[in-house]
Amino acid sequence: MKTLHSIFNFFKKNIILILITLIAVLSIFLYKFQQIEEPVLAGKPLYHFYLVAQNSVDPFWKEVQKGAEDAAKYYNVAVEFNAPKFNNINEELEFLDIAVLSKVDGIITHVSYDGDFNTLIDEAYANNIPVVTIENDLKDSKRKSFVGANSFILGEEAGKLMRQSTGGKANIAVIMSNDVGNDTTSQNLKLNGFLSIINSVPGMKVSKVYTSQLGALSAEEITQSIINSNDGINALYITDSVDTIGASQVVVDFSKVGEISIVGYGDTPDILRYVDKGIIYGTVVSDPYKMGYESIKALIEIKKNNDVSTFIDTGVNIITKSNVKEYEDKTKQKD
Repeated sequence: MKTLHSIFNFFKKNIILILITLIAVLSIFLYKFQQIEEPVLAGKPLYHFYLVAQNSVDPFWKEVQKGAEDAAKYYNVAVEFNAPKFNNINEELEFLDIAVLSKVDGIITHVSYDGDFNTLIDEAYANNIPVVTIENDLKDSKRKSFVGANSFILGEEAGKLMRQSTGGKANIAVIMSNDVGNDTTSQNLKLNGFLSIINSVPGMKVSKVYTSQLGALSAEEITQSIINSNDGINALYITDSVDTIGASQVVVDFSKVGEISIVGYGDTPDILRYVDKGIIYGTVVSDPYKMGYESIKALIEIKKNNDVSTFIDTGVNIITKSNVKEYEDKTKQKD
């Protein structure tokens, strides 16, 4: 009886504090509840969006498409995916022009720094069609937002991988792709980011920068000439996924695995297999699925609230032998 009396007195003395605590807990619960996104019920699509990709065969862009389509299904919008089969700036511009003329509700587009995308993006803006750029940014245009990863940061992360793989002592050759339609500016940004790390380490240097012309075959020829040159090259940084595969195969063919460290770009099945076998030390790649998904979300924010961040960072994936299995499992879960 004495105990019950003590409890009653406690509540009586602290009733205000207890009520304030209960209100605070209830407020936090309601706030969290409101943050949970609910899928939009299916019905007539709310908006018709148009996505222009760099090409339709690269696994990277297939992942972008999948991310965009998953988001479109979730938010009950229609998204039309269009891309040249292979890299072709003029065809990209034609698709973008069609989107503007069609007066769609919003446009997501890859941009190349080597083509005049500004004019069409500004034309879309004049027609009240919001544009979101992906993979590459075009700050001086009237695009509403950029969704992707910074090319300079991609290069920086590659430089850090190279430092890890060589222990800070490396004579490096860089292979950059000059395939038709590839962005030279974007690749230069990757190179500058890479050099910002390499030049800060006394034992590391970039001795030569090569430019491939015909994709994998040319990268194979370049790698073969590097091996035969006896220039003491013991590390390769490759900025393109196709060239990464070609150069790695030559290193295998010439039995140089372990003698030449490779840091590449991309996450195709072949590249991940080479990483798993220790042929490629590591690879960096932006997150294409997230890029596609977030670009749809950005357009919806613009249509509903006319407000969205001008830069939505999708981050950089860094893949080495230590996490390649985890990365593959995570990718399979999206399929």
